[in-house]
Amino acid sequence: MSSGKDAEAAVLEAAAEDNPPPGFEMSRTRGPYTTHNGPFYHQVTEEGFWHGVRLKTRHCNSRGIAHGGMLMAFTDGILATAVFRATKRPAVTMRVNSDFLSSGKAGEWLQGTAAVTRVEGDVVFVRGHIECEGRQVLSASGVFKITD
Repeated sequence: MSSGKDAEAAVLEAAAEDNPPPGFEMSRTRGPYTTHNGPFYHQVTEEGFWHGVRLKTRHCNSRGIAHGGMLMAFTDGILATAVFRATKRPAVTMRVNSDFLSSGKAGEWLQGTAAVTRVEGDVVFVRGHIECEGRQVLSASGVFKITD
């Protein structure tokens, strides 16, 4: 069984290897699925927030580009973050629509952001996008239902 000190050392080693852009910090409050697929990073500014990840081979498909399922899971997290930041309430995904515009490869930095566009009762509408090394990779819209 590893100690908390060993776990912290592994986190710091991953962060050094990932070399996130300035201002990004490792996210440490993710659920087990997202933590397994990371490590993921975040940055909060006055304009909003960004989530990011250094793409690894495990994030890619057999063609060597970021797998669509990985991009969708990453997008869902970004959209959900926007919903929580705007409402301060937990919500679940009802629908996500996406357009794949480009791709990312292992070693590249992928980042995305989103913003709520409308709230109607316990239903929240949100839009977001992902970019990689200056290329738009995906745009998305989603609908979430507040659960509390």
